[in-house]
Amino acid sequence: MRPVYVLGVGAHPWGKFPETPQVQLAAHALGAALRDAGLGWRDLGGLVAASSRFEGGLGWGLHANELLQSVAELGIPTLNVGGGCAAGGIAVHSTALMIASGQCEIAAAVGAERMPKGFIPRPPGTKDDPTDSDYLRWVAMGATNPVYWALEARRRMHEFGTTEETYAAASVLMHRNAVGNPLARYRAECTVAEVLASPVVASPLRLLELCAVSDGAAAVILGTESAARRLGVPLVRVAGYATATGSFGDPATRIPTISTNPVAGAPHTSEVATAARRAMAMAGLGPEDVDLVELADNSVWQVLAWPEMLGFCEPGQADWMLTHGEFDLDGEMPVNPSGGFLSFGEATTAQGLLQVCELAWQLRGQATGRQVPGAKVGMSAILGLGANGASIVLQA
Repeated sequence: MRPVYVLGVGAHPWGKFPETPQVQLAAHALGAALRDAGLGWRDLGGLVAASSRFEGGLGWGLHANELLQSVAELGIPTLNVGGGCAAGGIAVHSTALMIASGQCEIAAAVGAERMPKGFIPRPPGTKDDPTDSDYLRWVAMGATNPVYWALEARRRMHEFGTTEETYAAASVLMHRNAVGNPLARYRAECTVAEVLASPVVASPLRLLELCAVSDGAAAVILGTESAARRLGVPLVRVAGYATATGSFGDPATRIPTISTNPVAGAPHTSEVATAARRAMAMAGLGPEDVDLVELADNSVWQVLAWPEMLGFCEPGQADWMLTHGEFDLDGEMPVNPSGGFLSFGEATTAQGLLQVCELAWQLRGQATGRQVPGAKVGMSAILGLGANGASIVLQA
């Protein structure tokens, strides 16, 4: 397998753009990535798109095909990959495999999304299908996404004594990081008092402790080492890349927190934990080698729970690390220098790609206003519907 390098990255700003078609968002992001790499459409040997359930893609999730037919009818081979919110990470993984396996020298991954308003206001799955557990969770239980994040948050308060003020401090950190990020939708700082004064959505979580839904797009161009050296781009290697599905006994399976006695060896959020472990193993690195992490903070609970789940600190230790500045840009383990989902709002299929863009900017020293000093290794971690997880490790 050949080594794989990041040649270019690009993104469309996050927000709500009802007048902008999804394919136009994608073209903007991929065009920016091509310019970043000093390449043109004709240089692509393949295109992988994160497929959206909200925007269709020629009605069938064929986003790569739709994009190329609109801007570059050049016979470029395409892949369209699913995975819910993890689709962007899966797209980067698939693109890296195209390069590593020798199928092509240069290929791109792209994800673009226009989300419906609200906390995804319609249930997923198949209507009235009693075998569809996700549909039943929404309709029979009324457990939309904020509900199960709230269940997790309440469980953490019980197990580790996490306070509402600590959760609020996690929101403060994410929004502070985003102030210097021109791509973020929400770029205003907030205080703990302001977070605690925001409306309760699903107790104990408040409005400023949950990610919104947004429109956005991001793209990553990968290539061989020879391509990277020929183009003269900063050498950032895709040192590890992995995907995973859930493991039996995971206490987060189906309805979170219902199990207090999981099967030995099955971690919480096992699809993400397994993907991250595999990606680090492929890179030959451990948690102690990682300089920053971009993780899926759909709520403030993830800001605390996921660093523990990923091995960056012991269970229950994240509260102390957050309140003592260790998750800050200049701390021991910077978490979401970009501002994370809480500052962007989630554009599902684009989020995993945006994470990799941020890692690349950080390792290149180009993350103006939010730069982690001396960053050499960065890791992403993202979760998707259907127990899908993906993780990418970049190394400068």
